[in-house]
Amino acid sequence: VVSPLLANIALNGIEDIHQSVRYADDMVFILKPQDDAEEILTRISKFLAERGLKVSERKTKLRCTTDGFDFLGWHFKVQTNGKFRSVPSVDNFKAFRQKVKAIVNHSNYGATVKALKLAPVVRGWRNYHRFCKLEGSRFSLYFLQHRAYKVFNKETKQTRYSTKRLLDQAFPAVPYSENKHVNVKGEKSPYDGDLTYWSERNSKLYDGATSRVLKRQNHSCTCCGYKMTSEEQVHLHHKDGNHHNWKATNLEALHESCHNYAHRSKGTA
Repeated sequence: VVSPLLANIALNGIEDIHQSVRYADDMVFILKPQDDAEEILTRISKFLAERGLKVSERKTKLRCTTDGFDFLGWHFKVQTNGKFRSVPSVDNFKAFRQKVKAIVNHSNYGATVKALKLAPVVRGWRNYHRFCKLEGSRFSLYFLQHRAYKVFNKETKQTRYSTKRLLDQAFPAVPYSENKHVNVKGEKSPYDGDLTYWSERNSKLYDGATSRVLKRQNHSCTCCGYKMTSEEQVHLHHKDGNHHNWKATNLEALHESCHNYAHRSKGTA
């Protein structure tokens, strides 16, 4: 097992062998019809051998893009119309369902605790796949929600309405924006110090009110004055404390830590 940092150090330069996409030690090499797959694999094997590593025969596969392939929890495929489409991989969705079921069926947790534990799992999965194609029944969470509802509602202290509130808390909605990913410009890197570029790019990944407020604030936090980067989440703050007041003048974008500080300083939750 190699840590992501060590993998990045050891594999630095492997991208020069052929066009590829890499995350730590997971990578995909993109071949054209005229490319020699065996020759490229030989060069990769030589590169790794010089560093005391070797290609995993179990994980290494040669696939046609029209057949699809899995990478980092997604399944990528070129459709018959030529469009490139991504969806959560079968293994990823299966692992997610198992996590949810384990929490829902845990006999030591009450409904309230289960809802609190489910929320970050569901939100994290939905956020991770928010740029994928999630429409349709294949990746619907209906049956998981239905199971959770039945389990929550069995508790004598729960009513139909309180169970519904817990269910909404356990399965928070996340804006769905298929293909909204913003490509990185040229050779830009998050470590190049160009905070203006990265804050503006990251603001495009937010939807609706958050995106508009960020643009109005020149992609800066009104509390600390620093630019918004991917290192910390952006929170919308309601100045008057009324979360039902969505007027533009009542909203400001803050770093997550600044938002927490703002509430602590006012003595609010």
